[in-house]
Amino acid sequence: METGSPQNTGPDGPQGTIEDVGNEPVWIALPPGLLKMRRLLLVVWLGLVALAAGLLPGLLAGPAWAAFALPPLALMVWGWVMIERNWRSWRYAERADDLLISRGVLWREETVVPYGRMQLVEVTSGPVERHFGLASVQLHTAAAATDATIPGLDPAEAERLRDRLTELGEARSAGL
Repeated sequence: METGSPQNTGPDGPQGTIEDVGNEPVWIALPPGLLKMRRLLLVVWLGLVALAAGLLPGLLAGPAWAAFALPPLALMVWGWVMIERNWRSWRYAERADDLLISRGVLWREETVVPYGRMQLVEVTSGPVERHFGLASVQLHTAAAATDATIPGLDPAEAERLRDRLTELGEARSAGL
């Protein structure tokens, strides 16, 4: 196990170091800031839709037409729960030769990106992500199907991951 490796805390407690123990990888969960950002976006957008769907018909055609606000509100409640399930499903693990990214609730998807196949590792952060103190790491390989993204990381962790993946890719002399 690597000494001095950063500890990450996920929704279920400490996630461990970046190296795997034995044959099992140590999975690192995404920070809760991503959940907060996605839930806020859900409430804002579906709140506006509910307001438009209920207020306008309610004022123009009568109070009974305000019931059109109920489907967007029901969708907001359902989305609130689903966003958390999706957020909990995202995790990643750094192993000796590759990076694992796992995600998905109904359809689990696990992507394995060998360090030696990475061509570009970039950190991006849009205006909403920056407001919440988040950044995403995107990995590009020669095969378009294996490009991978890890969303919603703390900017310092995203930069550390980018630097480490770049270093490991160069060490494997695969074209970073």
